[in-house]
Amino acid sequence: MMNLICNLHHFSSVITSYFMDFRDTVFISVAENLSFSKAAGNLNISQPAVTRHIKELEERYKTNLFERKGNKIYLTKAGEKVYNAFKHIAREYRELEFDIGQMHNSVVGEFRIGASSTISQYVIPRVIASFHKRYPKIQIFLLNGNSFEMEKALLENQVDMALVENNSSQPGIRYRNFMDDELIVVTGSNSVYAKKEEIRKDELMQIPIVLREQGSGTLEVIKQALIRQGIDFENLNTLIHLGSTEAIKNFLTDFDGLAIVSEKTVSTEIYLKSLVKLKVTGFTIPRKFRIAFPLGHKGHQVELFENFLQSYNF
Repeated sequence: MMNLICNLHHFSSVITSYFMDFRDTVFISVAENLSFSKAAGNLNISQPAVTRHIKELEERYKTNLFERKGNKIYLTKAGEKVYNAFKHIAREYRELEFDIGQMHNSVVGEFRIGASSTISQYVIPRVIASFHKRYPKIQIFLLNGNSFEMEKALLENQVDMALVENNSSQPGIRYRNFMDDELIVVTGSNSVYAKKEEIRKDELMQIPIVLREQGSGTLEVIKQALIRQGIDFENLNTLIHLGSTEAIKNFLTDFDGLAIVSEKTVSTEIYLKSLVKLKVTGFTIPRKFRIAFPLGHKGHQVELFENFLQSYNF
């Protein structure tokens, strides 16, 4: 499983190097890391070699592809155009490999998924494992972050599809539901609120609460649900925002307060009674997990995985 799910930034340049001009592969790595030294480490070459390859590319196109501001580098407008073109070419190579494989009755290829934190940790690993059993010659690379970060990665061609948990929609992206979820209120078993089975909405506003960080799909859904109930999000007694559900669950161990999290993330803890689910009178937060694609052509491997995901028995 560890060979199946890998860090995208570390491996994507290595994969494309089998097909593309190596200078192009070096450029993609530098552009995605915004670092010559990180690109050198990812590609197992020296930093002077990275500098040489980039210089040769800039001579080919007779323009600067990167600009330096202080200790950081950034893509120029020309660099952004070259990056998008190279990512498109890399995607075409992957499509070609898949099509040739099908001609020989062998489904081969590779593609990249970006998944929000909840989905990447609690939902998608078993789907990928099952998909791998069925299509062992297709490699999947998984990048994770919050929903906003994954939509950004999709628009920047860093991933071929994204799995997100927010409700909003970004221009240039089309969405398709694939799974139902619900956000629930929980508290630690040692909390003073653990003996309550149900709380009122006004109590929800008063009790200290811990929530996910800005950019989280979960936080966005919570805000929208509160608005529908005529509740101002800013009036919640929010103690802290944390960057993952695991961090929230650990925080609840010694916290007299609440959290709002996906039911998919706490089923084990509720069963083991380390966390307690509380009902809120007249208040539920259902939501959908969604597949996100960039507008335009959808790769064959991506379509194959999409159909597999839609029919998966969760």
